[in-house]
Order: sequence, then C-alpha cells, then structure tokens
Amino acid sequence: MKKWSVIAILGSAQFVMVLDGTVMNVSISTVVDDLDTSVAAMQGAITFYTLTMAAFMLLGAKLGDIWGRRRAFVIGSCVYAVGSLVTALSPNVAFLFLGWSVIEGLGAVLVIPAIAALIADNYEGHERVTAYAIIGAASGAAVAAGPLIGGFLTTYLSWRYVFVAEVVIMIGVVLFSRAVTDRTGARPARIDLLSVVLSAAGLVLVVFGMLQSKTWGWVIPLQSPEINGVAIAPLGVSLTIWLMLAGALLLWAFVDRQRRLVESERAPLVDVALFAILRLRSGLTVLAAQYALTAGLFFMVPVYLQMTLGLDALETGIRIFPLSISLILFSILGTKLSLIWSPRRIIRAGQIILVVSAVVLLGAVDLELENLTFGVGMFAAGAALGLLASQIGNVNMSSVDEAQSSEVGGLQGVFQNLGSSLGTALIGSVLIGALATSFGSAVATSELSADTRSVVQQATAGGVEIVPAASVDDLAEQAGLSEADAAKLTAIYERSQIESLRVAFVALIVIALGSLFFSRGIPADVAGRPRDEQTDDAAIGEKR
Repeated sequence: MKKWSVIAILGSAQFVMVLDGTVMNVSISTVVDDLDTSVAAMQGAITFYTLTMAAFMLLGAKLGDIWGRRRAFVIGSCVYAVGSLVTALSPNVAFLFLGWSVIEGLGAVLVIPAIAALIADNYEGHERVTAYAIIGAASGAAVAAGPLIGGFLTTYLSWRYVFVAEVVIMIGVVLFSRAVTDRTGARPARIDLLSVVLSAAGLVLVVFGMLQSKTWGWVIPLQSPEINGVAIAPLGVSLTIWLMLAGALLLWAFVDRQRRLVESERAPLVDVALFAILRLRSGLTVLAAQYALTAGLFFMVPVYLQMTLGLDALETGIRIFPLSISLILFSILGTKLSLIWSPRRIIRAGQIILVVSAVVLLGAVDLELENLTFGVGMFAAGAALGLLASQIGNVNMSSVDEAQSSEVGGLQGVFQNLGSSLGTALIGSVLIGALATSFGSAVATSELSADTRSVVQQATAGGVEIVPAASVDDLAEQAGLSEADAAKLTAIYERSQIESLRVAFVALIVIALGSLFFSRGIPADVAGRPRDEQTDDAAIGEKR
C-alpha cells in the first residue's frame, strides 16, 4: 500500500504543476476581459511562469540536496499553495503575474526536482520505470483534464476556482508527505550565488528577447523601446538580437564558472560534466523540444479558437480534447511498449508522428476548424506527445546513479520549462508577428479607399493586437469608417488570423523536424532483456 501511496502523493503534485498552464491557455479570453488586459500580456505571464521555473530550477535542486528532498518538496508545496491563493484573488494582471508567474514558479523549482529524486529514492528496477511513466501519465492527465476543467469552471463559475482547488490539493500533498521516504537525506553544501545569477539572467534575457520579437522585430527594428524619446536599437539592429546574444554570453560564462568551481574543488551549481553523457544530453534536448511543441500548440490553438472563432473556454477545451485523451492513452501504451521496444524506437516513432500531425493540422486550418482533419491531427499530436512522455523521464534519470538524481531532476526541470517558455514565446511571437505582417499587407493591397487604408495603417503602426474578430467591425465604426469599409476590414482581419495560424504551424513543423536529430543518443536496448535478444536497433549501442 505504501508503495502506491508515494507515487499518488508525488503524482498529485506533478498534476498540479502541469495543470496550471493548460487551464490558463483555455481561459485566455476570459482572463483578458476580467483583468482588463491583453493577449500579449497573457502570453508574457504564461511564458514567465515556466521561465521562472527554468531560471531557478538548478537552485531548487541544490536546495533539495542541502535541506533534504522531502523537506524541499514540502516547502515548495507550501510556497506553491500561497502563489495559487494570490492568483485566485488577483484584482489585476500585475497580481496575477506575481502570484502565478513568480510565487508559484518559485514553489515549483523546489517541488519538480524533488519529485524526480524521490522516485529514485522510493523505487528500483522496473518499478522505477513504471513510477516515472506514472508521473508522465499524471502530466498527460493534467494536459487532458486542464482544458476541460478550466473550460467548465471558467464558463460556468470562474477561472479563479481552479487556483483555489490547487491550494486544497497542495495542502493534502503536504499533510500526506510523511509517507515519502528520503533515503539520501540532507547533504550540506555551499551555493555559489554568482552561478545562480549567471544562469537565471542568461535564461531570462534569451527568452525575454524572443518574447519581445513580435514588437521589436528580430533583426530590423520595428517598434524599439525608447529612453527620453530616443529609440534603443544599437547599430540599427533590433534589441531582440542584442538581448539574446547577451543571454547566450551569460550562459557561456555560467558553464565556464561551473568548470572553474570543479577545478578548484568547490561545489558547482550543476556538474556540467553530466552533459558528456550522450543519453542524458539527448534525453534533455528531446524533452525541451517536446515541451516547446506542447506549449506552442496549447497557446496558439486556444487563442485562435477564442479570438477568431469566438468560442468560450469550455468549447475550446472540447476542441482540444482529442489531443488530451490520446496523450493519456499513448502514455500508457508507451509504458507497455517499453517491454518489447527500446526507448529510442518509441521516442522516434513519437517524433515522426508529431511531424505528420503538424502537417495534418496545417492542412486543416480554415475559418471554422470544424473539419474531421483537425480532430485527427490533434489526436495524432497527443499520441506522439504521449509516447515521448512515457520514456523521457526514465531515460534521463537512469543515466546517472542515485547520488546525482536530484541534480538531473533539476536539469530535467530546467529543460522542460525552458522548452515551454521558448515554445510559448517563439510560437506566440510568430503568431502575433505574422498577424501584423499579413494584416498590414492585406490592407495595403485591398479595395479600401486610400483614406481608410491610411487610417488603418496609422492605427496599427505599433503592431496588431489579437482581438476577437467580431469586435473589429465595432472598432472600425468607432474609428469613423463606413459600414462597408468596416465589413471589409473585418473580413481582412479574419483572413489574416488564418494566415498567421498557418505560419505558426509551419514553425511547429520545423521544431518537430529538428528534434529528430537529437534522439540518436537515446538508449537502443530494451529494458530487462539480454543483449543478444535485442531488436536490430540495439546493435548501435549507447555512446558516451
């Protein structure tokens, strides 16, 4: 009984961590109205929720070693509950950002590495493989339930009740946490604060630069920030590139700092020698790509369903349900397949299905998204993500011994949340940027009068905001356009939204194809079977 109670406690915490993102994505339009904010602001909040986790996950893993993993798990759960309560009571987007993106994120940096490490402490052999698969299934269940739970509560009650429920669940997790064994215990060590600053600042600059690309432009400046009326675009290049380069430089300095700490026999924030392990390096990269795709898909599809088609949160959740349910089913199937197939074979099958599903979804894009092809594409995407989720956790954690499990748990959290941050930032920026470009070009070449084109171009000079397509007609009339011009402008905006969604799907296809190149280091052996009984793909072996 105790064996299954441990995974129930850890799985409940994992469920809550993942639930947040999917709940907020289907509630975007309602939260925008409730807090009088914008889709771009919500994109920022969603991005920074996962970015906070990515930036401080290594610190959270190190604190777990110092305090003991169970203690870190409990403290993190309490912090997370406080953040959920602040979010539930948010009067504006600033409080939402504080409670959700910051406080909850900081709680999660203690909880997520501890979950991975505590599984290693409480399970061995095939039971450990199963435990990691259950955690993956818990994530899948959250992805599946999130849109429906969030959609139902947002439509009939309020999105705030989701966060109230999270407070209750985390209180339960804390109360029952004594059932979890912490065999490793506390291991006092010093934390290098410079390493924390370098890693956090580097990640924030890279992701924030990418997030702002929709406004500032990638290379050629569009709408640069100003100081005393002077646009900030060094050497005539967008600030986006400079921030990303600065972030990359800080991350390089972080890696160099870790090497120097090891050479001087001081404790690093993370042992960068771990990246020499091919299976871990491949597993982490595939994990990041998986979460980038998931986050991108769960941002752009709900935005389109709500802002273009005018669906409510529950209707949005129902449209996403094929992906959600297949993710759970194929997480379970992937666990069963691991008895006869190698992790590499299962993961590559998932990656190929993911590419195909993205192509199918691209072909399914139309004004209503009611065709069967869209449902099939979403189901296939969920199947692919489920297969990946069933394997990646165990591939990463089994690449090291138990003494390093917390450290790898932290790295796994970093790559998972960095992938989510980059996915939301990149796909969201591509979606919004493509909308501005498509809308501007369509207006310039339209049959609208010259005066009308001039009015619209001036109004959208700073970019085009995602708004419900039905509201464009009212906004046009408020701007003094004739009824005929207002109708034409609405039609142009709807077509532009479709084109921007297509561009975003192309970006997803590129990411999915790219992830195929990083799976060569995934183990080709079937767990628990003699080497001479392995399938042909195992002959390649594992390189280090």
